[in-house]
Amino acid sequence: MQYISTRNLRFVLNEVLDLSKIRSFEAHEAFDHDATEMTLDAAKQLADQHLFPFYREMDKNKAYYKDGEVHVLPEVGESMRTLGAGGWISALWNYDEGGQQMPSVIGNAAGLIFQAANGNMAAYSFLTTGAANLIRTFGSDELKERYLAKMAAGEWQGTMALTEPQAGSSLSDITTYYEENEDGSYNIKGQKIYISGGDHNATENVVHLLLARQKGGPKGMKGVSLFVVPKFLPTDDGLKDNNVTTAGIYGKMGQKGYVAAHLMYGEQGPTKGFLVGEEFRGLNCMFQMMNEARIGTGIMAAGSASAAYYASLHYAKERPQGRHPGNKDVNAPQVLIAEHADVRRMLLFQKAVVEGSVHLLLQSSLYEDLSKVSEDPAEKERAHLLTELLTPIAKSFPSEYGNESVSTGMQVLGGAGYCDDFPLEQIFRDIRVNSIYEGTTTIHGLDLLGRKMMMKGGKPVEYLMQEVQGTIKLAMANETTRPLAETLAKSLGGVKQVMDHLMGIARTEDPKVFLADATIFLDYFSLHVIGWLWLKEALVAAKTLPAAEGQDDTNFYKSKVATARFYFNYIFPKVSAHKRTLLATERITLETGADLLV
Repeated sequence: MQYISTRNLRFVLNEVLDLSKIRSFEAHEAFDHDATEMTLDAAKQLADQHLFPFYREMDKNKAYYKDGEVHVLPEVGESMRTLGAGGWISALWNYDEGGQQMPSVIGNAAGLIFQAANGNMAAYSFLTTGAANLIRTFGSDELKERYLAKMAAGEWQGTMALTEPQAGSSLSDITTYYEENEDGSYNIKGQKIYISGGDHNATENVVHLLLARQKGGPKGMKGVSLFVVPKFLPTDDGLKDNNVTTAGIYGKMGQKGYVAAHLMYGEQGPTKGFLVGEEFRGLNCMFQMMNEARIGTGIMAAGSASAAYYASLHYAKERPQGRHPGNKDVNAPQVLIAEHADVRRMLLFQKAVVEGSVHLLLQSSLYEDLSKVSEDPAEKERAHLLTELLTPIAKSFPSEYGNESVSTGMQVLGGAGYCDDFPLEQIFRDIRVNSIYEGTTTIHGLDLLGRKMMMKGGKPVEYLMQEVQGTIKLAMANETTRPLAETLAKSLGGVKQVMDHLMGIARTEDPKVFLADATIFLDYFSLHVIGWLWLKEALVAAKTLPAAEGQDDTNFYKSKVATARFYFNYIFPKVSAHKRTLLATERITLETGADLLV
């Protein structure tokens, strides 16, 4: 069963994005076209063998907690060690760290394959990558030597331990605290909840990257520091219990094979932690992992939506049902449901969301790569600011629209979609959490409008608009894409109008007025970004079609143009309603008190 299109990944990487710039740098010169092709092939082969076969089983034989131990499928540990042995957990690391110096854009293309095959299993390994990256960037040489090799090998799990009962997104309100010991370590006391991968029996150790505040220290963000807190302390005599206690795991709606643990530190005896980076700079350090995890969440959501699309498409091309309107002959054979216009509408919606999300994530990854390796200060800043601007969109669009896409896929299957004979009902449960992971959609709306749009005097938006206008100019010169370019160009005038209106509010009124509809703005702006990406894809496809006519790829390129047209005619029109809401003078959500919600 297909769960992702590697042909589409190759189209975006090889035909839409320009990877020549990245490949021109010594750091990434090994990843030429052939190496990229081999990377995608290797990822698909691994996913087919070690991830996809266990997706349904992880749901039916879910993780459970018994007698103080968290039990998961043995294949979880096997997949971690297989990914580790294949170099995937450390693929983006430098050669001298045991990595491959793989560009993020290529690594995340492979990540899309892994997440589409089985996001619940792949998440264990790539959460470990994020935790290890914090040690790589901010940890001491001793911490690096003690932890990185085992984490890279998939032998030790890594986590991000932030959330507490009273502090979700408001990390300045955490109460887990630390006190320094004479040997330079710290005693950690407190609890963390909803910790993904927080404990399980498929790995010999779990390494928590944990935020805590100094006991009696400054309140708010200023008192927060970052620590490595292992479940077992590595010593010369082996692993020693560090008194990290699992109180239980959460019974989740989906992702039942991917553990979310409630952890206690220092309850059964001293729990030691080791400072990562400077004291009181914990949140600054943790934002590196959080931003990586936000892109990772978008990849997980896009992967789930992709698996659902191909399951829906497969069903629609095999399931006969009804006849075309106007055909009243009951003796005529039924047609496949893919022949019905409304089913094609639903499938096109799924395809537009999935492929738009894939492009968004890879485009963001390419900017991230340039921001790290470019030697030109102006280019470096431009790429960094574009990455910053697109990150909340790269997390939220695949998550929100992916959820809607999978729901639409269930509708394609009808009653069958609601039954566990088919994977849609599991994917629907699994994908729902992605709009909650790593900050809810509301948080990303606040981030985009309240911070990213005005960063550096509005430079990120200025740079993005230059990119968009460049694509529009090229698309205007092509007969096939001109109508789409005109639609996008006209709507960009509305974006300026909305921004001028909101900036006026920001200058004159309370911030809560300016940010009241930040989530609406996030969707409004995201739809324009995805419109730009679909315009790029349609332009490449339209230019390629004459030479591809009559060849095996003809329908692939025709499909790109058709899906872009669908996007602009069926999804993009939402921007008109959003614009009206954002320009409205009524302040309904602010003026409707909680006492009226009865």
